[in-house]
Amino acid sequence: MARSMWSYSGRWILAAVAAVSLVTGTRGEAATFIPPSAIMEVDQATVTQILDVFHKAEAAVAAGDIDGVMALYSTQYNYHGLKQADVRKIWLNLFEEYRDISEVHFFSKIFKVGAGSNANIEVTCTGRLSGLSKTSGLRVPIDSWYEEVHFLTPENGSWRISGNAGETPRALPFGTAPHPLF
Repeated sequence: MARSMWSYSGRWILAAVAAVSLVTGTRGEAATFIPPSAIMEVDQATVTQILDVFHKAEAAVAAGDIDGVMALYSTQYNYHGLKQADVRKIWLNLFEEYRDISEVHFFSKIFKVGAGSNANIEVTCTGRLSGLSKTSGLRVPIDSWYEEVHFLTPENGSWRISGNAGETPRALPFGTAPHPLF
């Protein structure tokens, strides 16, 4: 049974995202948080490695460094048919349209699936992405997500996003898009 987004922890995460958005909403800042209520089924070294990957990607977003951003994604990335090259185009378009891109990530669950070289990590993440429009100068919400599950695989000595959970819908509801970002 799916957990309601209005559960106690869901309300806490949404309130935290809103608060951080208000605090960082006028500057291009990034933040990744693991709340005390998060479920961690991996060792601290793995958590540190995952946070390091996200922090490097956040720094790359802040610098507009497309290669640094793409280092987060596996060469085998596949989400709803979007491949690594497609995500690269999305990020390039974002860098053309926005400046001071700001992002917030809350990890509510991290666990390992498999063992050894076949191990993968699933990270449940809630967050948002916004930027200052180069046209209007206004802060614009670009993307937001609630309990999105990122699949990470080891590649070249680091964890990389290889996709996200969820079926590919035959048709997306009006006004929605898949969440290919991080």
